[in-house]
Amino acid sequence: MVDAGLDALIVSHRPNVQYLSGFAGSAGALLVTRDASRLVVDFRYVTAAREMLEGRPGGSTTVERADRSEDETIVLLLKSEGRQRIGIEAAWMPVLRFNRLSAALAGEARTPLHAGTPVPVLVPTERIVERVRAVKDPAEIAVLREAAERLSRVAVEALPQIVEPGRTEAEVAAALDAAVREAGFNRPAFDTIVASGPNSALPHARAGGRRLAPGDPVVLDFGGVYDGYCVDLTRTVQLPPTTGEFRRLFAAVAEAHAAALAAVRAGALTTDIDHAARQTLERYGLAAAFGHGTGHGLGLELHEEPRISKSDPARPAEAVSVGMVFTVEPGVYLPGTAGVRIEDDVLVVENGCDVLTKVPIALW
Repeated sequence: MVDAGLDALIVSHRPNVQYLSGFAGSAGALLVTRDASRLVVDFRYVTAAREMLEGRPGGSTTVERADRSEDETIVLLLKSEGRQRIGIEAAWMPVLRFNRLSAALAGEARTPLHAGTPVPVLVPTERIVERVRAVKDPAEIAVLREAAERLSRVAVEALPQIVEPGRTEAEVAAALDAAVREAGFNRPAFDTIVASGPNSALPHARAGGRRLAPGDPVVLDFGGVYDGYCVDLTRTVQLPPTTGEFRRLFAAVAEAHAAALAAVRAGALTTDIDHAARQTLERYGLAAAFGHGTGHGLGLELHEEPRISKSDPARPAEAVSVGMVFTVEPGVYLPGTAGVRIEDDVLVVENGCDVLTKVPIALW
């Protein structure tokens, strides 16, 4: 905030509110200044929020009850403290809310206005909280490690029992979701992907009524939310009999996956990790069949910082740091034929990475 010249920051994205305060309600905002923070909630959450904050050691967050509206309370607090440059999360605040807050703050300016009269202004910011969230602390790492171990057990123990010819994709997905919940997860992290046969060439296929058949390639992409944190895993199998073409695709993706893992270490650029996977697939003549990024950060959200992808003018390459957790998930997709994706979750350490999901690449 000091670097951005801000007097205050309105945090409205709920995962960011949860990260900074511990509050995980469906409404509320955090007003952060350089020496304190106020959690603004309506009457539904006041008691629970105060009890929650009392149990957080060393915190400086207090609870403000919004008697009329959240934004009105925020404006009154900003006015009472004379805040002038107020940051907002540009990626998450709707234009309508931005305009209403701007108008309310402008209406509180002293009149008549003269040259040099300070007027409160909203300053769009990007990734102020997200950059901090990208590096996990020891408590977060412990949760993610436990979650990854639980998800790994689901893959090893449940998948061979539920992926079989005759079942529909939707039936397999439902059985997999049940196994995730039985493993202690609060819920699946996303709609489970079970993509069989030609559907395996669709990176985000929806599990439907197609029945698995002998010889089908099957992409299984699933995850869970454990104690608020997301983990994610993908394995691809071919129901017997296996084919030479599937084995070729699988070998290419497995090698790309290994190359990307080998490129992960503190200080490595996100683009270099992506390039390691992409360059491997290029040697197999499959570069054009890999159309998405190699990985994404994991935490309170399924997709967060860092992004492991090709160079993008809108998002320059960044170095990964010790404590970052993200997926490594190269894939190839041949429309109408087959697709293969292999995904694991990794923790960046000084000289490499710790693979948190411990599942054989070839399950059977």
